[in-house]
Amino acid sequence: MRIKTRTITTHYELCGPEQAPVAMLSHSLASGMSMWDPQLTALQSRFRILRYDTRGHGGSDVPDGPYRLDDLVADAVALMDALAIRQVHFIGLSMGGMIGQGIALAHPDRLLSLSLCSTSAWIPPQAQPVVQERIDTALKEGLQALVDGTLARWFTPGYLKTKPPDVERIRRQFLATPVSGYVGCTEAIRRLDYLGQLARINVSTLIIVGEEDPGTPVSASQAMHERIAGSKLVIIPSAMHLCNIERTEVFNSALAGFLHTI
Repeated sequence: MRIKTRTITTHYELCGPEQAPVAMLSHSLASGMSMWDPQLTALQSRFRILRYDTRGHGGSDVPDGPYRLDDLVADAVALMDALAIRQVHFIGLSMGGMIGQGIALAHPDRLLSLSLCSTSAWIPPQAQPVVQERIDTALKEGLQALVDGTLARWFTPGYLKTKPPDVERIRRQFLATPVSGYVGCTEAIRRLDYLGQLARINVSTLIIVGEEDPGTPVSASQAMHERIAGSKLVIIPSAMHLCNIERTEVFNSALAGFLHTI
């Protein structure tokens, strides 16, 4: 389904029991809402599930960039408004987790809970040259030039060697992402700096990270955990960035267990 909101036209899927609380799922950079397929079975019996493609991705609009993180936050809230959904359990991975933090800080009344997965609250200055190199490569050579390096950061070598179908699906999503959408969203998150504001978040919060995640490492999750009062931190062993796919059972157990306490 596509719906025109006050910000963009967004591609989304809403399924599950109509009277159940809504779990809203927000994906990583250069992925799409189907990234969350492994979580559907664990959630759909108790929650109405709202998945969507972030601007510049999948079936959603690809406005001219660069984008701001505030734009991505506004898009998520506008989608909730267009669907007449007042509050959600927000579950975001990587870029999605950054969006979730933005909602918690600017629109705390819209959240029933917050799950921050494989994400960070701050991108340090020393990371900027690497981010710029990826932008330049995407603009000059396309995403094909970035896909193998990205998958090597998203999954452990052992998991990649087994050539699971989920990896091929993620590869296809990555390559199908419009370059302008990839660049626009990279620009949106590259100046991320919520760390000093996290103490303001008072909604129930779960933080999940893969033990071997090189991009949003355990230390980044620990920094968020230390600042968000009452938050719960789960470190998933033998997993890198897309721990929801590589270690689905462990991830789903942690997520469902947390949501069942709300």
